[in-house]
Amino acid sequence: MLFNSLAFAIFLPIIFLLYWFVFNKTKNTQNALLIVASYYFYSCWDWRFLFLLIFSTFLDYYSGIQIEKSGSERRRKFWFWLSILINLGFLGIFKYYNFFANSFADLLNTIGLEANPTLLKVILPVGISFYTFHGLSYVIDIYKKRIKAEYNFIDYSLFVSYFPLLVAGPIERATHLLPQLKEKRQFDYEKAVDGLRQILWGLFKKVVIADNCAIVVNMVFNNPEHYSGSVLVLGAVFFAFQIYCDFSGYSDIALGVSRLFGIELLRNFNYPYFSRDIAEFWRRWHISLSSWFRDYLYIPLGGSKGGMWIKIRNIFIIFIVSGFWHGANWTFIVWGLINALLIMPSVIFSTNRNNLNIVAEGKLFPSLKELVQMTVTFSLVCFGWIFFRAQDLNNAICYIKKMFSKSLFTIPKLSSSLVSVKVLSILLLLFVLKEWTGRSKKHALEINGSVPTYLKMVLYFIIFMAIMIWGVTTKTEFIYFAF
Repeated sequence: MLFNSLAFAIFLPIIFLLYWFVFNKTKNTQNALLIVASYYFYSCWDWRFLFLLIFSTFLDYYSGIQIEKSGSERRRKFWFWLSILINLGFLGIFKYYNFFANSFADLLNTIGLEANPTLLKVILPVGISFYTFHGLSYVIDIYKKRIKAEYNFIDYSLFVSYFPLLVAGPIERATHLLPQLKEKRQFDYEKAVDGLRQILWGLFKKVVIADNCAIVVNMVFNNPEHYSGSVLVLGAVFFAFQIYCDFSGYSDIALGVSRLFGIELLRNFNYPYFSRDIAEFWRRWHISLSSWFRDYLYIPLGGSKGGMWIKIRNIFIIFIVSGFWHGANWTFIVWGLINALLIMPSVIFSTNRNNLNIVAEGKLFPSLKELVQMTVTFSLVCFGWIFFRAQDLNNAICYIKKMFSKSLFTIPKLSSSLVSVKVLSILLLLFVLKEWTGRSKKHALEINGSVPTYLKMVLYFIIFMAIMIWGVTTKTEFIYFAF
């Protein structure tokens, strides 16, 4: 079930009404309803993988209790590693087995040994990377004695399977979400209205910006040899907006939907394309994943405490692992490596914490220095996105070679079958301006009480009409469902 589908438009109001008017007596009845809704939501993708989700939930729930109750360190380690290895084992089999099998076969073939690997013919369970990381962080936190084990199976099941975040995050922490699930929620009108605003903005990002950009991006990336260098630059820029609006659009809808049920989820994006360096970009992009790798990989490896070479090693490890987390393809690993290289100057010269404030805070326009910094950072990020989007490394290299040819300096000529590139460019410009004016807020449609009601209504109507006029009506999955 997609957020941008008629099925979800029917599903959400029904669950909302049942939640607040029928199952509102206790937090247990609220949680039970959300679990049933979440399992139904997930089974709409493929009901068979629902059993994998339930098994993973029970494994981590039971392991957490055993880790806490075990009197000896040996038993604690046993349950800890049992949970870790089984979770990573499932992730490895479904997501990475074919990649490693093919890569090993290719290696053997290059040295003259014929290899025909046996591959798994199964689809990737949607959301497996996200709910696996939910469980891993929970078990690790119990083992490290940062939190207590959860003994209420309903509460823990909802923590893992809560439908707004189930298939594409954000990657929640038990310390943030579980306390909310253990309390009865009271309806908050202001919170619900703001949730609807965020849902509206997320839908606009997805169906108007991301899905229209996807049309251009697919044309260009599928046949880069047919286009000039200037068009390829345009394709890379459009993909940057596609992936941002697709994924942050999903996160906006997820956070907005959750706010309708009185539950706050972790913020996942903080206007990353207004970053002034790569380090700031990664503090603002996919925040829940970046912080997960920081807390559960970078810091345990020694973080920044072991000297410069240890710091550099750890940076490369987390970026390569982050790339690999995104998909079983060498393009993602190279993308992670490129970002590690891009962030390295700020790490070496200790400037990675320079830009912690909001760019041009309190001002309408950025300074010339900030404008140059944002432009350079965005350009570097776009270059990295070429590898992220490319089908394979050869495709990425061909794309870059053609992009930096003499045709780079020609006027780009490209047509789209749905929304013209000119109209899309205008929509992108208006989108960027709206994000810029809202960069100090949690989301671009967050509005304070001083704005007259009629102006709010006009703004909502304009965005709604933009969705109706320029929104892509074909149901398209969110990009991060594949990860």
